[in-house]
Amino acid sequence: MTTLLVLAAIAAWLYHRNRIPQPGAGASAEARARQLRTPAVRIADAIGIPTQRGREAARYRAGAEGEQRTADRINPLRAEGWTILHDRALPTGRANIDHLAISPTGIVIVPDTKRWSARYPVRASSGRLLHGDRDVTDRLRGLRHEASTVSRVLGVPVIPLVVMDGAPIEGGDLTFDGIRIIPAERAPAVLRSLGNTRTSRDAQTLARLATSNFPPYTRKHR
Repeated sequence: MTTLLVLAAIAAWLYHRNRIPQPGAGASAEARARQLRTPAVRIADAIGIPTQRGREAARYRAGAEGEQRTADRINPLRAEGWTILHDRALPTGRANIDHLAISPTGIVIVPDTKRWSARYPVRASSGRLLHGDRDVTDRLRGLRHEASTVSRVLGVPVIPLVVMDGAPIEGGDLTFDGIRIIPAERAPAVLRSLGNTRTSRDAQTLARLATSNFPPYTRKHR
């Protein structure tokens, strides 16, 4: 039985290691989860032994699921003339953009999905962002970097937006240090509201620039 378990774990690992990730929402997080689930981790999971890598893989998988749900919510905006991109690589480094949305009027938004435990609320207190009692202020740093890079590449202002999947938000909607944090189910309505502003920007040109400068993450980082 133990030998069969080991062989099955190795076979699963080899399959996923050699599988070419398909681009799309949550693809890079899902790929990272598969990398972490080595044969040893798979065996430990199968016999109920928790491991650090197993817990990390579960977090990446949960993050991927959250990104996929956000994508399902906002993809219908494409029928309204929006450009919607998912899991895109920045020009340098290994960071990724969860989602990039460009309205028909040329408003550029970078929604970032956060998949946090629903057991604790998200709130602001004394200039810090908290999830329950945990200080999570620094977890917005990546989004700031991504939005700044997109703004520099496209040459227009960019709106960063946190899409909270799971954790309730105190007050239902929160703006912390210039970044709006919204419940995931409100993402389409908030994007429509933000994207209504009239500009002189050419949305199609911005869409072409975004598509060419921010390729699918799993294609750039194989």
